[in-house]
Amino acid sequence: MFTGFNIKYPEYEVITPQTKLSYNVRSLTVQEEERLKGSLLSPMQINDHLNRCIFDVITKKPDHITDYETFLKNTTLKDRDALLYGVHHITYESVRNFDISCTSCGKTYPITVKVSDTFNINVYPDDDILTKEVSVELPVSKGVYAVIRQPTLFDEADVLKRFSAVLAKKLDVLTESLVIKRFQTTPDTGDSVVYSDREDIIDAYLSLHSRDKRAIFECYRDNFGQYGISLKMMSTCIHCGNSEEVDIDLVENFFRMVYSV
Repeated sequence: MFTGFNIKYPEYEVITPQTKLSYNVRSLTVQEEERLKGSLLSPMQINDHLNRCIFDVITKKPDHITDYETFLKNTTLKDRDALLYGVHHITYESVRNFDISCTSCGKTYPITVKVSDTFNINVYPDDDILTKEVSVELPVSKGVYAVIRQPTLFDEADVLKRFSAVLAKKLDVLTESLVIKRFQTTPDTGDSVVYSDREDIIDAYLSLHSRDKRAIFECYRDNFGQYGISLKMMSTCIHCGNSEEVDIDLVENFFRMVYSV
């Protein structure tokens, strides 16, 4: 009967860019890769399996991260990107093939790249990423304010579970609106009409003018979204010759790697 090998798996230290916490992650096992392959059925399964996979391969974590729930509540979506990069980096070869979509002709072409050469990080400068809220007045919906926050993995998991019945139709809306904590009709909540229930937030979001939507995401980008990791490189399309800086989609290509092994 097989009782296991005495194996020391390779590890990689990750400092999360928004919460600035230190984790060590190890490489994936075959069993963990197979479990991830089975998650490619629904967005809810993908996110849940991905989060659990990352948590399971953590070998060293901050003292206050005591269990899976505290991990979800103290890890932002941008932090997950960094942890996923660490898992990808320590599990797979540094030089990999990626699929790039050309913004000029729309065609997809493969590139071979050393992932570590594309790595960029912009660290959040303060210590309030989990509590910070920023209010922005909407330019078309006068007198309406959107309160913006940085969502955590717990926020994402809660929404995907709560609205699982409509995920196929509303996935983009559900994920986009995660950055909205609430809508209100004055800058503070004193005498304001407040919509903080997630279903109300989604309905309100769908009713907005496109300029209001842009204002929300500009506010999110300036205060939260710019802080994180990115994989950027210059690439030339083999079909039309267009040269541009491209962002490699880490999640998409991570699952592509998992499914190809």
